[in-house]
Amino acid sequence: MQRLREHVSSESGEWTVKGFIDVYKNIYTISSDTKVVSKILEIHLFPQILQFADEWNYSIVLCEHQNWYPDFSFVSKADSRIKFAVDLKTTYRDPDYPGHVNGFTLGSHGAYFRDRMSTKNIQFPYADYAGHFCLGVIYSRSDAKNVNEIEIVNVRELDDRKNAKRIGQRKVTTVESLRSITSVIRDFEFFVCEKWQLASDRQGSGNTANIGSITCIEDILNANGVFAKLGEEWLMSIG
Repeated sequence: MQRLREHVSSESGEWTVKGFIDVYKNIYTISSDTKVVSKILEIHLFPQILQFADEWNYSIVLCEHQNWYPDFSFVSKADSRIKFAVDLKTTYRDPDYPGHVNGFTLGSHGAYFRDRMSTKNIQFPYADYAGHFCLGVIYSRSDAKNVNEIEIVNVRELDDRKNAKRIGQRKVTTVESLRSITSVIRDFEFFVCEKWQLASDRQGSGNTANIGSITCIEDILNANGVFAKLGEEWLMSIG
């Protein structure tokens, strides 16, 4: 976990991703929207995930479609029958409830969860996987007053006057270095456990068929979900 934290964090704990850059070296700050952050974190962490898979002699199969499960299928190079499902889950610390996070979903308890041989919305049948894991990321959102999510920034250490280009009438802020830009998130914690160990007894989002997670950070890090003492078989039986 330390390797992942160092990969995404600066010495001060800030996310090393500062925004998007165009060919004119303008930096466009990013939103703290959870969907935006989650996707960029996935891209940022992917080289480390690939390296881990290679070290353990696994290949990675990505989903053929965006809304399929799981995010990553780890398939043994020695025996392709051995597969592990891994979903990347991100959530932020809840400033109103210290010691808790906003929560996240753990996949569907319909379709492929009920019919373990179904091929609907899943890369391989659910039963083909030897385990279903969650690679989780907990982070804090930076203070809103220090972050402008619609800002355009010119960085002097990247400055190249011959490539400068005015961006319409929008104001461009100039800073000395990339580190001067406040990251939208910071203070990462990573965890890995089987998904059922994080399950709560409620839905994860609205009226969808998603399993909700527990929200206490200590319980998340210790894989102490509602069904932790009952076991995976009990959760499966009520799927």
